[in-house]
Amino acid sequence: MSLALSTLIFEWRRYMAAVISLAVAGVLMLALAGMFVGIIKSFTATVDRSRAQVIILSASTDSFSGPGGGESLPARVMPLIYRHPEVTDVADMQQGFGSFYGPGATQPSFTNIMVVDTSPNAVTLPDDFTDDMRRILDVPYNIAVDRSAVGSLGVKKGDLATINGRTVRIALIVKGYANTQAANVVMSRQTFRLLGQYNDDQVGMLMVRIKDPARADQVRDELNAMADGQYRAWTKPELSAAMAKDLLSDGFIAQILGFLNTIGFFIGVVITWQTLRGAILSNIKEFASMRALGASLGDLRLVIIELSIWVGVFGIAMAALAMSGLTAIAGMVNIPMGFQPQLLIQTAILLLLISIGSGMLTLGALNKGDPADLLR
Repeated sequence: MSLALSTLIFEWRRYMAAVISLAVAGVLMLALAGMFVGIIKSFTATVDRSRAQVIILSASTDSFSGPGGGESLPARVMPLIYRHPEVTDVADMQQGFGSFYGPGATQPSFTNIMVVDTSPNAVTLPDDFTDDMRRILDVPYNIAVDRSAVGSLGVKKGDLATINGRTVRIALIVKGYANTQAANVVMSRQTFRLLGQYNDDQVGMLMVRIKDPARADQVRDELNAMADGQYRAWTKPELSAAMAKDLLSDGFIAQILGFLNTIGFFIGVVITWQTLRGAILSNIKEFASMRALGASLGDLRLVIIELSIWVGVFGIAMAALAMSGLTAIAGMVNIPMGFQPQLLIQTAILLLLISIGSGMLTLGALNKGDPADLLR
């Protein structure tokens, strides 16, 4: 075990404040971004959890939420997708909006309607829907409501409500389909037709299943080459990433995230630097003794840098534990949270750089450890 690590373990109380400050900085950087990513994933839940590998949107689409993202496709596009030999199933993901009245409500609630097919292994059926759930939604006028919307809609399982003047039954309470803008309700294509919102001339995004899911990228490129400007094909990860980038680059959101990152960086640098400096100064006689025994100032500086790296490692671990707990609590209160791998990696690297930078700022404290001071 190295001198730096053994010092950190033995004197852990002196360095705990630095570890905690790094963890707090990491939580500040990740918490709000995690909420935004979670909200984004709630918007794309039916796409991300569908059994499709390729998604077809209008040709002008830049992302699911960007320009063209809400445009319908002409129904004639659907048979064109079958021209590709890898394609096995194509179905459109219809969506709509409804005026929802719960039991005893006098004011309507605005709801987002998500439509799924209820045939076994349907390409639009979310992969987290069990066979029992599928059969329940197959009953006309049965709908599912996300549990995050139960309170705002004033309903419970088994209640009757109305959507656009038609009576529906809350047959399922589902999890993971929260929506901060409008409550999500899920229904079958048959029920959607009965509500009078289905348009046979226009279709929503097309969900495409292919023979070999591993070839999704290649099939996407080939479908785009065949599109002739009539549509644009995406893979599911590509579409989700584009939507996340589109929303996170929004001016207001970017300002909030930048502000929190600045605060987190400031907290991390200042507290970690001062804590490390205080810990080094409290052990300055030990460092002076090491210099008297022949250790060079350069060797001691390397010890401080290694010590700061270990502080960063433990700070990252504590931040990970804190975010895991925070995510679990958020799930209990129906707050969607999500994390992009690149965001987690970037935050971990930044915390490590903060710790190393703080260690470098602390190197000047070693100048106070002159071996001659031991003789005083």
